[in-house]
Amino acid sequence: MKGEPIEAVNVGLQSLLSALRQNPYALDSVYLSIFTFDSEIKNILPLTALEDVTLPTVSTPDSGPTFLGKMLEELASAVQKERILGSTNQKGDWRPILILLTDGKPSDVMAYNNAIPLIKSLNFGNIVACAAGPKADPNILKKLTDTVVSLDTMDLNSFAQFFQWVSASVAQTSISVGAPTSNSLPPPPDEINIVL
Repeated sequence: MKGEPIEAVNVGLQSLLSALRQNPYALDSVYLSIFTFDSEIKNILPLTALEDVTLPTVSTPDSGPTFLGKMLEELASAVQKERILGSTNQKGDWRPILILLTDGKPSDVMAYNNAIPLIKSLNFGNIVACAAGPKADPNILKKLTDTVVSLDTMDLNSFAQFFQWVSASVAQTSISVGAPTSNSLPPPPDEINIVL
């Protein structure tokens, strides 16, 4: 992903951060972490309280492998280390939400398939995957989650709508945590095709 698409992702992340910071429930409960994945896996934003987040600029190489499986393994490791589970002595974290955005297919298919049960065992509140552009395969992402958004175009408008939907989903989840519908998502914008 390069050029306008990656610029649109950076603008979308800024919009997401701005929208979440306007929500008092999100300010009390949301921590963000951002991983990038290509030939290298980078945690460009370690888990940070929403009020303290300074977004890095996301950049990617012009081409190369997409190590989605390796990224999921590293993400799982981070969640296992950083998540505070509730007990009789302490209040635990809310269930995390995973938002996965890719414009390609996993180069490490075996690692990807092996990481799926690990990710599912971590009991995420929601897992949303976005297949952006013509090279992304929503069917591969459906192995990880039923909530797969397909963007036919990777322009500023498409990413803006996706990130608006994500911020509404996160805000709704932070408000309704503990309620029976805490893992339901609002419907996506009409212009984004949900593949189920």
